Amino acid sequence: MSGDRSLDGGSPYDAAADLVVVGAGVMGAWTALAAQRAGRRTILVDAYGVGHPRATSGDESRIMRAAHGADAFYTRWSRRARERWIAFGAEAGIPLFEQVGCLWLARRDDGFEAASEATLRAQGIPVERLGPREIESRWPQIDATGIVFAIYEPEAGLLRARRGVMAVVDAFREAGGRFELASVEPARPSGGRLTAVVAEDGRELLGEQFVFACGPWLPRLFRPVIGDLIRVTKQDVIFVGPPGGDDRFAAGRLPCFVDYDAAFYGIPAIDGRGVKVAPDRYGPVFDPSAGERIVDPDSAHLTRRNMAERFPALARVGLARVWFATMRKERIWTPPRRCGFRITVRRGGKERMSADGKYVLGLLDGAQPGEDEARFSLDRARPAQVGMRTGGDSIVTTWQGY
Repeated sequence: MSGDRSLDGGSPYDAAADLVVVGAGVMGAWTALAAQRAGRRTILVDAYGVGHPRATSGDESRIMRAAHGADAFYTRWSRRARERWIAFGAEAGIPLFEQVGCLWLARRDDGFEAASEATLRAQGIPVERLGPREIESRWPQIDATGIVFAIYEPEAGLLRARRGVMAVVDAFREAGGRFELASVEPARPSGGRLTAVVAEDGRELLGEQFVFACGPWLPRLFRPVIGDLIRVTKQDVIFVGPPGGDDRFAAGRLPCFVDYDAAFYGIPAIDGRGVKVAPDRYGPVFDPSAGERIVDPDSAHLTRRNMAERFPALARVGLARVWFATMRKERIWTPPRRCGFRITVRRGGKERMSADGKYVLGLLDGAQPGEDEARFSLDRARPAQVGMRTGGDSIVTTWQGY
């Protein structure tokens, strides 16, 4: 069947689709692809298109790493996602994952890096421990002043995020899935069930089941249910152009890097786009649809200061361009009043979502979450967590009726 058929003219989607997925970022795209390949008639809808710059999945690159402190669940999940991105890239014939490694710079002996090293070794994932002199010997472009040690994940790397999402949606269409460009919201439930989403022009997309993978747009759609679970903030990301003729900061010459206690991370230059760097701090509350996408001068100042400290050759170069993530989770969350809805909330960094599409289908089929996954229950209080926000958070709601 064609993935471009409309609601008119005898389309197999004239009747309700088996599944409607709202949001064509990495979570929605992988869920839609898994559903279509499993035999579900699936519609994927997004307000701004696939790989658009407003989306938190829409930037050029993401760090793909397994280090998550003492959290073995996320470590295993990230590893599984890495395998699936590699396999999918081979299937699509597109180089989506670049194994450039990831260097975690520790400023103390007992921090996130030490906990990550122990977890990686326990999980059998390759990791090296390096002293300051070893760091500067292997990567002379790095100044290791103030660093106690580093852990290096040689099998980590970067994911071509925007290109990857677009490739997944292409595969979804090739499998017979249908993509719709539309801004939608849930229709009024009928008989205790959601049966459609409604576009701004009044069109209805009918479905038996629904997944809302809308990231920072979820608060607008489900405020009575989600409450304060999601807080959307502006997060500046800056692309630094290396000096002319200098390839020391290109992928293959420099790994991804995270200066955790300094709340700073970066990705080497790839596809001629400069070194991606960012101060990892909460910004102001932000409207993902209408907010002004202009980098904050303080973020530029912090970036230049960090570059001068860690990468002296980049201290005086120009800023190539900017981008920022817009989706973050509240660190402490108390479940709000349920308001009659029965939904499931899933969360996780964008680069890890390739491992989760089939899991969401299991939820739709009534599967119960395992002990590790129970942490994502909407009914469970969400305590403060310490963890690097290099990938941001994706949250998906799975509508199961009243």
